[in-house]
Amino acid sequence: MNSRLLNRLAISLIVACAVVMVGTLAALLGYILYQGVSQISWSFLTSDSSAFQAGGGIKNQLWNSFYILFITMLLTVPLGTAGGIYLAEYAKQTRFTAFIRSCVEVLASLPSIVVGMFGLLVFVNYFNWEYSILSGAVALTVFNLPVIVRVTENALCSVSEEQRAAGLALGMTQWHTIKKVFLPAAFPGILTGVILCAGRVFGESAALLFTAGLSSPNLDFTNWNPLSANSPLNLFRSAETLSVHIWSVNSVGIIPDAKEVAAGAAAVLVISVLTFNLVARLLGRIVEKKMTGK
Repeated sequence: MNSRLLNRLAISLIVACAVVMVGTLAALLGYILYQGVSQISWSFLTSDSSAFQAGGGIKNQLWNSFYILFITMLLTVPLGTAGGIYLAEYAKQTRFTAFIRSCVEVLASLPSIVVGMFGLLVFVNYFNWEYSILSGAVALTVFNLPVIVRVTENALCSVSEEQRAAGLALGMTQWHTIKKVFLPAAFPGILTGVILCAGRVFGESAALLFTAGLSSPNLDFTNWNPLSANSPLNLFRSAETLSVHIWSVNSVGIIPDAKEVAAGAAAVLVISVLTFNLVARLLGRIVEKKMTGK
């Protein structure tokens, strides 16, 4: 077989795999949106869920999902980015740092159910935080922190050494070189990792079953006192998220319109993740242009 024919076969195989992947993804998204978009209404988004009667909404679950996402990323991004900068720029190549990298790889590959059980034992029971937003957010921080560390380290290591040498040759300190040269150049890669982690957090259910709980109080959006039991900002209340609500309605729900509620909630979940990704990438490009001056 000559090289040209082999090249065409390889290209055809790659294109076929890409078409199958894109087609499968489009079919799944299309099916979810087709089943659920018709169930979405203003009342569905702004009314409390119902345990027995038809016509319930997802107001509390939607807020809980975004709130846990915000708290988790607030904890994960600074810690993970700092850890990645340390491993890429400051840590010496020793057995200890190699051991740290191995631990990070292992933690990044843990199943979410294992992280959920760990959160149940440590945060819910040992620290006595009970089923709460704080327990869920910290458990998801443990779940996503290794990913941010590895993504940040790899993004910084991909920056050419010529840029480092140029910064140091101009008399810049190591931290100033990292801040002004390396981080702007590595920002697209870091942003991609943050977006992927945010999508995992928003759609996570297994870990939150054991940490955030399967119920949520009817929130009073006129009461923003963090110490109030039904305040949206209370970190120590149980918080059923949108993905957990979908699982709960499909598995143990007894409401007459369980399929419709689950379909509508799934469509909202997909649309929210897609919207978040698009907005994050747009903001990332704006920030990247400002940081690089281009």
